[in-house]
Amino acid sequence: MTSAAQPVKPILDYIYDHEATHPDAIYLTQPTGGGQVIDYTWRQVLDQARRMATHLRDRGLGNGDRVAILSKNCAHFFMAELAVWMAGCTTVAIFPTERAETVQFVLEHSEAKLLFVGKLDTWEQQRPGVAAGMPRIAFPLSPNDADCGEKWDDIAARTQPMAGRPARAADDLAMLIYTSGSTGQPKGAMHSFGHISAVGAASLKAVDVSGADRYLSYLPLAHVFERGVVECATFVSGARVFFAESLDTFIADLRRARPTVFHSVPRLWLKFQHGVFAKMPPKKLDFLLSIPILGKIVGRKVLDGLGLDQVRIALSGSAPIPAELITWYRRLGLNLLEGYAMTEDFAYSHFSQEGKSAPGYVGMPMPGVEVKISEEGEVLIKSPGQMVGYYKRPDLNAEAFTDDGFFRTGDKGERRADGMLKITGRVKEQFKTAKGKYVAPAPIENRLNNCPLIELSMVSGVGQSAAYAMVVLAEEQRKQVGTPEARAHIETELGKLLDDVNAELPDYEHLRMLVIAPEPWSIENGFLTPTMKIKRSRIESVVGEKLNGWYEAKGKVLWG
Repeated sequence: MTSAAQPVKPILDYIYDHEATHPDAIYLTQPTGGGQVIDYTWRQVLDQARRMATHLRDRGLGNGDRVAILSKNCAHFFMAELAVWMAGCTTVAIFPTERAETVQFVLEHSEAKLLFVGKLDTWEQQRPGVAAGMPRIAFPLSPNDADCGEKWDDIAARTQPMAGRPARAADDLAMLIYTSGSTGQPKGAMHSFGHISAVGAASLKAVDVSGADRYLSYLPLAHVFERGVVECATFVSGARVFFAESLDTFIADLRRARPTVFHSVPRLWLKFQHGVFAKMPPKKLDFLLSIPILGKIVGRKVLDGLGLDQVRIALSGSAPIPAELITWYRRLGLNLLEGYAMTEDFAYSHFSQEGKSAPGYVGMPMPGVEVKISEEGEVLIKSPGQMVGYYKRPDLNAEAFTDDGFFRTGDKGERRADGMLKITGRVKEQFKTAKGKYVAPAPIENRLNNCPLIELSMVSGVGQSAAYAMVVLAEEQRKQVGTPEARAHIETELGKLLDDVNAELPDYEHLRMLVIAPEPWSIENGFLTPTMKIKRSRIESVVGEKLNGWYEAKGKVLWG
C-alpha cells in the first residue's frame, strides 16, 4: 500500500481524466421537483466548477482561504467543492440542519471568507448565524431569498472557465471537516490533498467500484462518511451519483437511482426493516424466508420494494449496528457489510468484505491501516487518511495521538486472531452504577434496538442503584399508543424484552426498567446529531429531574 507520504495520483487528476476521456458521460443526476431531474455530464460539471473557480480567484481568494458550504446534498455541492479546490482554497462544509449558533461558530472558527448557500429547509432560522458582511453565493436550489447572495447561474453565465489542470500540493489543506457535535462543541479536522488522494487510490484497489456503478447521495455531505465514501470515491472511480430530493420522495429517489453501491447508518437500516414489518408481520416474513425456493423470491421482492434489488455493495457505518439486523438483511439476499472509520481518518479504517465478514464485527483493516488495542482496551488506529490535526487546537492534538502516532479512537474493541475487529463500546460512554462496576451501553442498546417495537434506545444510570434504558418506540407502535389496550400490549412486550435482555447480562449490567420516551428523538429537537447518533448528554440532562421518580416507581416499563 502506498502511504500518504509517498507520491500518489492527486485526486484532481482523476477528475480531469474523467473530463478528458468521457466528457459526455452523466456524472450527477439532480431532482428538481415534480419528478423532474437534471443530468450533468463530466464536461458540464467541470465547466461549471471552472467558471466558479475563476470567480473565486477574481474575488481575491486563494492560498488556502477557507470557503464554506451550507447546503443539503446536491449537484452544486460537488461543483462548489471542485471550484474551491481549483481556486486554491479549502472547503468548510456545515451541516444543513445546524442551528444559527453552530453555523456562526464554524464560520468564525474556520475564518471562512465566503459562504455558498444551497438547498436548505431552515434557512430563516440559520440566517442570523451568518455575519451581515459575509459574501454569499446562492446555489440554484437555494431558498428564494436575496440574503442567500448572488445567484450561481448569473456568475457562471458571465465568467470564463479556468483553463488547464489547476494543481494542489499534497500538503495543501483540501477541507476542514467539523465533527457533528455528539461530544460537545464541533472540532475541525484538517485533511490534506495528499491524504484524501491516498485514500482515494487505496479505496479503488480495495473495493471493486467502477464508472459503471451508481450511488444515491442522501446522508449529509458535511459528514466524513458521505464525503469520503460517495463524493471523493466517485471523483476517483467515475461512478454516477443520484441525489435524493426530500424525505417524502426518498423511496422514489432510491428507485430512480437503483444504486449498485448503497450505504446507510444503523438507524435508517432499522427504519427500512420496520417499514417492511409494517406491511408484513415479522413472524410471517420469517416463515416465508425459511422456505428454500420461495424464500429467495420473497427476499428479492422485499428488496425490490425498497429499491435495493440491484445493490451489490451494501454498507453500514457511522455507529454500531445490531448483528441480528445484518443477519436479517442477508436472509433477504442483501449482503450488508459493516464498516468502521472516523472523521479523523477520512472514513478509511476497517471494512467487511466477501469472505472477511461476520455479524457483530466491523471487518478487517483496510490496506495500509495499522491497528492495535491499548492496555485499557481502546482501539488505536494509524491510517493513510489520518488528519493533519485539529484546526487551532494543538491541545487536542496532543491528547488525540499516542507517542508513536496512533490515533486514540475513544472506542473499546476486541480483535480476533485473524484481525477482525469488534467494537464493544465507547471508552467515555462507560459509566459506573452504585454497584461500582462499569456498564458499557452500546452492546445493551444493540440488543434493545433489535426489537421491532423499538426504534432507538439509550442506556444510562450513572451512580444509580442499577442501569436503566430509555427507548423510542417504532413509528408503527407510536401510532397505536392512543388506546389502553395498545399501551398494555406494549408494556407487556417490553417487559418480556427487559427480562430477556437481563438474562443475557451480568448482574451489574441488569436494567432496572425501560422508560418510553414521550417523543421521538430527532435532529430537529436536538436529541440526535446530523448523522443520527444519540446525544447522550442532552437526553440525560433533559430527563435528570425525573430519575428519582422513575427509580421509586414500581414496574418494569414506564412512560417518560
